[in-house]
Amino acid sequence: MTFRWYGPNDPIPLKYIKQIPGITGVVSAIYTVPVGDVWKEEDIKSLKNMVNEVGLELKVIESVPIHEDIKLGLPTRDRYIENYGETLHRLSKAGIEVVCYNFMPVFDWTRTELDYVLEDGSKTLIYDNDQIVKIKPDATDLELPGWDSSYSKAELTDLLNKYRQITEEDLWRNLEYFLKKIIPVAEECGIKMAIHPDDPPWSIFGYHALSLMKRIWKDS
Repeated sequence: MTFRWYGPNDPIPLKYIKQIPGITGVVSAIYTVPVGDVWKEEDIKSLKNMVNEVGLELKVIESVPIHEDIKLGLPTRDRYIENYGETLHRLSKAGIEVVCYNFMPVFDWTRTELDYVLEDGSKTLIYDNDQIVKIKPDATDLELPGWDSSYSKAELTDLLNKYRQITEEDLWRNLEYFLKKIIPVAEECGIKMAIHPDDPPWSIFGYHALSLMKRIWKDS
């Protein structure tokens, strides 16, 4: 069994994770690399060494983010796909066997609260659709917990405008293009690619999502 660890800034240190019965490794990533850039070999080795030093393994990366230009199908996508493939090669050299990723437009996973308190006093993430539907997608203060905060307001507005121009079928075609380019690289590296379904698997603020289950039912 493995446990998610968000790197050196995670409030849960590796030595605590090591104490969990049955846990042999962690799932982690490098969170300081701009999306689309190649991961540095020294950063990968540093992350792996931190994990190994406490007696845990690092064999799964979640995630290597996919640049928005790839999701949008822009002419610049091939350069970012090449960078992605090079990152896979470098992860493979470090013994990584699985790479998780998603194809969610801009927002990745969506939650309305990250520290909702349950009856037993524990905390969890929640999604409240009633709160979501009240948010105007063109608002300048569009923001929810967990979203990528690296975008400026102008950059976020530009991205949202671009996503308004594409359909769900466009997203599927862009995912297909990415996979046809990157899966042969992953196979060459001995890495399994694990896609995270859109979360939630429906349109948010009118922006299309890839409903994987709907697609499976349709194709079957």
